[in-house]
Amino acid sequence: MPKAVLAGLKEYPVKITAISAVFDTGGSTGRLRQGFQTPISFGDIRRAVLALSEAPKETKDYFSYRDWDGHVMANAFCTAMAVATGSPEKAINKFVERLKVPSRHQILPATLDDAQLYAVLNNSQTVEGETNIDISKHKGKIKEVFLKPQAKAYSKTLEAIKQADLIVIGPGDLYSSLAQILLIQEIPETLRKSKAKKVYVANLMTKHGETDDFSVLDSVNEIEKYLGGELDYVIYNNAVPLREKIKETKKENPLLVDYVKFDENLPKDKFLGEDLLPASGLVIHDPQKLAKIIINLCKQ
Repeated sequence: MPKAVLAGLKEYPVKITAISAVFDTGGSTGRLRQGFQTPISFGDIRRAVLALSEAPKETKDYFSYRDWDGHVMANAFCTAMAVATGSPEKAINKFVERLKVPSRHQILPATLDDAQLYAVLNNSQTVEGETNIDISKHKGKIKEVFLKPQAKAYSKTLEAIKQADLIVIGPGDLYSSLAQILLIQEIPETLRKSKAKKVYVANLMTKHGETDDFSVLDSVNEIEKYLGGELDYVIYNNAVPLREKIKETKKENPLLVDYVKFDENLPKDKFLGEDLLPASGLVIHDPQKLAKIIINLCKQ
């Protein structure tokens, strides 16, 4: 569950469980995972913990700091704890404790198994590793993604899904983040069996190598393919960003291409189009706007 969703929902009296992707192969988290041979990476977990943290600013700043080799202190801390204790679960719990995440909230890995994400392209090429998919070290459109070896879901994650009143998927990188969770054994089945409303928050912008030219409906079709069932609601942005805002956002993340297009005729009982942009700044989700819509769905 991305930062914008967590930051907005934490202001409401709700219990939040963030389920994180764990198969990073690049950047600080991926290098630490490979170097210390830990089964999972801690990057998405770190972001979720920091979003829900009630620790002082200086504590959060410290754990967000990068050293001379590009490693984030939080990633190094969690990796060291996982190696020292032999338990990624204990590492996450200790990090949650240090960052003073309220006890009603949980941050859970999707799995504790070691696996790699692969993508098959429309030119039959196979790309190995989350980072090579994420930063588009390939030419061709993604046809499908899969895990090797297969990974089993973390038991506490399955239990959290079963107990949920509302399930929010996204926003996030379609294949390198969201789909990898839906590829883990038992997670799609447990989601489908859940009586909770299943809500997808569509991305604001397309990403080179993953979702070039994708519309809201294109992304929904892919999510439902890996889910193996239908979503109840889709929250998407129907405000067209100013061109200068798009340019500024692409400077921050050069892999972003353009804002996600949408069809005016999408069925309104499922597709909830709203202005999700902040009053100023980059093309990002406004946490308060998102949270208001999600909380209203909880009340229905």
